[in-house]
Amino acid sequence: MSGANGTLFDTGAATHVGKVRKQNEDNFIIRPEIGLWCVADGMGGHEAGGLASAAVVEALRALEPPATPAGLLAACEQAMIGANSGIRSIASARGFEVIGTTVVILLMADGYFACLWSGDSRIYRVRAGGIAQITRDHSEAQELIDQGLLSEADAKTFARRNVITRAIGVFENAELDLQHGEVEPGDVFVLCSDGLTAHVEAGEIPPRVMKTKAQDACAELVRLTLDRGAQDNVTVVVVGYKQDGDTLVIPEGAGNGARG
Repeated sequence: MSGANGTLFDTGAATHVGKVRKQNEDNFIIRPEIGLWCVADGMGGHEAGGLASAAVVEALRALEPPATPAGLLAACEQAMIGANSGIRSIASARGFEVIGTTVVILLMADGYFACLWSGDSRIYRVRAGGIAQITRDHSEAQELIDQGLLSEADAKTFARRNVITRAIGVFENAELDLQHGEVEPGDVFVLCSDGLTAHVEAGEIPPRVMKTKAQDACAELVRLTLDRGAQDNVTVVVVGYKQDGDTLVIPEGAGNGARG
């Protein structure tokens, strides 16, 4: 895709059920033609989580190409409000006690990025060989870390490390955080469900995404997760921001959300 400022996106995506779960309740959508990428990790069991994450993807698939970047951000926020309501209606109609989904959304246009998220799926930015976590987990473990009551190391074995404090569909109102900033040529963004971060350290990501085609990087990160046991579904989306003239590959099916 060629952006308005002469840039290109190299996009890849991969998802796997993992080695323990029977259903893949992750979903993703890649729409580089409008500068939008998303990963959603469903929760609820009995395939309910898959319904929730699919509702998020379908809401984003329905978005029309925006007139402005601000318009796209506003449309995404409204889509998540609608998805939140729709998921709650599904839960009520089917008698589910808890159904919801985490979501991370990356938007890019005109040399800027914006991240919207709810839950503990993550977005990382790899720049000049270093990595920064753009999102901040909405989880009990992160709250205790912020209060100085739990260390990062202890959080990895914390009994309630998987308990999240926000998710689309769980509460009456959709709660999303926003982070934004400038993009530099060569930046690579990694969106992932917690199936990846449970097995792969942040520092292991840069060498697997730098100077590598996005689709190959996704495959390598999923393969690494599987090699380490893949206790959960795992989904990875990689987005490289490049200058015109670089050799890029947009995977077949880009813009079509998929769930394994």
